Amino acid sequence: MKSFLRLKEFFLKHKWSYFIGIMWLVTVDAMQLIVPRIIGNLIDEFQGNLLDIRGLIRYSLYIIITGLIIGVGRYFWRIHIIGNSRKLEYYLRKKLFNHLLTLSPNYFNHHKTGDLMSHATNDINAVRMSFGFGLIMSIDSLFIITMALIMMVRSTSLQLTALAVFNIPILFITTKKFGGVIYNRSKRVQAAFSNLTEVTQESFAGIRVIKSFIQEDLVRDNFRRVNENNLRENLNLVKVSGLFYPFLQFISSLSLLVTIFYGGRMVIEGSISLGDFVAFTSYLGLLTWPTRALGMVINVFQRGAASMDRINRILDERAEIKEPENAIVPKKIEGNIEFRSVSFRYQGSNYNALEDINFMLEKGKTLAIVGRTGSGKTTIVNLLLRLYDIEEGEILIDGINIKDISLKALRENIGYVPQDNFLFSTTIRENIAFAFDELPKEEEIIEASKIAQVYDNIINFPKKFDTILGERGVTLSGGQKQRTSIARAAIKKPPVLILDDSLSAVDTETEERILKNIKEVTKDITTIIIAHRISTIKHADEILFLEDGRIVERGTHEELLNLKGQYQALYEKQLLEEKLKGKEG
Repeated sequence: MKSFLRLKEFFLKHKWSYFIGIMWLVTVDAMQLIVPRIIGNLIDEFQGNLLDIRGLIRYSLYIIITGLIIGVGRYFWRIHIIGNSRKLEYYLRKKLFNHLLTLSPNYFNHHKTGDLMSHATNDINAVRMSFGFGLIMSIDSLFIITMALIMMVRSTSLQLTALAVFNIPILFITTKKFGGVIYNRSKRVQAAFSNLTEVTQESFAGIRVIKSFIQEDLVRDNFRRVNENNLRENLNLVKVSGLFYPFLQFISSLSLLVTIFYGGRMVIEGSISLGDFVAFTSYLGLLTWPTRALGMVINVFQRGAASMDRINRILDERAEIKEPENAIVPKKIEGNIEFRSVSFRYQGSNYNALEDINFMLEKGKTLAIVGRTGSGKTTIVNLLLRLYDIEEGEILIDGINIKDISLKALRENIGYVPQDNFLFSTTIRENIAFAFDELPKEEEIIEASKIAQVYDNIINFPKKFDTILGERGVTLSGGQKQRTSIARAAIKKPPVLILDDSLSAVDTETEERILKNIKEVTKDITTIIIAHRISTIKHADEILFLEDGRIVERGTHEELLNLKGQYQALYEKQLLEEKLKGKEG
């Protein structure tokens, strides 16, 4: 039960609702225990020729009234106990999702999307079942077993009751033994389901690549393997449950055999009445469900505990990026950026992604970063956004170390257009206005789309800005997705704008217009441009050429050409490629 300690806050908040539900559940159980006694008395009066029409009506009314109370009680215990289990599901799913949002990007680099989805669905459902039907069955079992035993002793004798319930200790020992096996196999079932979810999610997300490379058979075989593993682990659990429940039923049935043999003799000998014997067997029949339910309770709670352990492992994770208690919230960020001797290494890597990076970027200026793939260009941006933290050197904005600035204030003042141009499955309007809690004015959305040179494309769609995009913006072309992402950043009018290889899918003419628009409309914005094409960055105030995480060349476009180094070699290579394309055209 230690696994569920994290839910203490929820149970304290809903304790009275649970209490009311449990009281109704106990009331229903008590009414069920009264029914055998009513029937027993009815039989005794009938056997003694004491039953008349009034008595028959009286007993009928007793049964009807108890039936009504049971029906009403079942409604209310479902409302409170099952209702609270649904609230628990909502609470835990919200808690898990909110916690995942606080974790650093590095966590998601090492944990699969499908696995996290499994935690948010299958595992939380297992916990809900523990405190829904699991709680009901446990209270049912304990109360009915206890009260039924008392009523059995009162109806007949302690000796017959002891003989009839000899199996209960065996049942408890059996459930305890099986509980550990069920717990371990449940954990393997959840892990197999996580793997199945991950493979399914990845296959659907990459369906276009799969079809393009005609790899349906490979993906189908991979899915079959993980699906078979999921089936195998579930069958291993079912084998235990399949042995467990029939064994409980068999042990429970033995008590009926003992009751018929010894109880029948007592009726023949006149030690007990026929009505008492019928009531006794009815109580014994009532014990059948609780004893079986005990096994189900063990199964449900063990599965819930295994799932809660998996959820707890996520909730125990702490964000690598933290802000100080008294984080600075600047009234206004001007956009002066400085990197001082910054070195950085990704977790698990054997070499530095960045080595001794130094530069200053004044407000309103443009810095361009160029270099081969893997040279560390995007890492500089990630560090500025504090998606990762450095251990060597300092990064300052307006003279303040970014580690001392509120994360919200820092990121709100930076407009970032990443490489992957992720768009959500909603309207173009909502994608552009993603940074705002409420939709901005129509004119602002139109202005941002014009800056990004995507306005003409949007108004040609049947629903214009209300066009709903497919998953990850699949209904747009690569260039349209890039320009929509630029509009999403431009509408913020942030002090700092970062374009991380965000113009690679547009032609050079459109690229020039976008850069010109950004410069004209956002004159005071500090801009960082990461690109592979020299045409994108040649007008920057300073250009950094990176190689293996180091700045090997720096200066303006003209200064770097005069150095006749790697920058000039890259520039000439691109000029040659453009000439060859022109001839081919």
